[in-house]
This record gives sequence, structure tokens and C-alpha cells, in this order.
Amino acid sequence: MAKSKYSENLIRLKCSDCGRINYYTRKNKKLVERKITLDKFCAACKKHTTHKESGKKK
Repeated sequence: MAKSKYSENLIRLKCSDCGRINYYTRKNKKLVERKITLDKFCAACKKHTTHKESGKKK
């Protein structure tokens, strides 16, 4: 099966309050060296919380 170029840059976003992985996104690793933090809605917490990059999807 062919490997997708998008799956190589896929990272997980983890809620800082409850620790659940709610979102997946991509980042350009050549331009962005730091870990990404975004404010997103967490369905488990039922509020907007900070989601931090928790590593690459396997």
C-alpha cells in the first residue's frame, strides 16, 4: 500500500486538563521546531482548554 505524505506529518493534540487525545493535525517540521499548543474545545471537559502536542501518530 502506498504511503501518504500527510500521515508522516500527523501529530496528536492532547488536552492539558483531562489528558485525552481529541484532535489530530499536521505541522511543517522544517519550519516549526517547538511543540504546538492550541486552544481547542474538549468534549470531555466541556470547555475550551489548551491542547499540547503529544507526539507523532503511529
